[in-house]
Amino acid sequence: MRERYEELEATGYQVLIIAPSIQAYLEQFVQVFGPYPFTIYGDPERNLYREMGHHTMPKWKLLLQAGKAYLKHGSKAFLPEDDAQKKLVQKAMKTHDIYIQGGTWIYDEKGNVIWKHIDTEPADHASIDSILAVIKKH
Repeated sequence: MRERYEELEATGYQVLIIAPSIQAYLEQFVQVFGPYPFTIYGDPERNLYREMGHHTMPKWKLLLQAGKAYLKHGSKAFLPEDDAQKKLVQKAMKTHDIYIQGGTWIYDEKGNVIWKHIDTEPADHASIDSILAVIKKH
């Protein structure tokens, strides 16, 4: 999303990122994986996630996917090579709900939902092209 942020911003829509984490961790994340052209807000209690219908992926399913990826690609499949990034991901794996799935929501200027995509697994994100297509229709 950050690679095409200017394209998204040019539509007149705003990008808001909400993550199921505390702000202190998000600040570390931005420091290690950033910079980002948008602010990432925290929802550590996951209230908004639950209210919007997001769910936690079954642990067995995610572990099965991780195991398959590991057998095919080794630890590179889910651990970054950069040491600082790797440490932060390992910390998240121990301290965060890494099974919760995100999503993409598009609202009009009145706050009405005009489109949503709730991820079913880590690779199931809405594409930027899909998001732009919806925005261009409205």
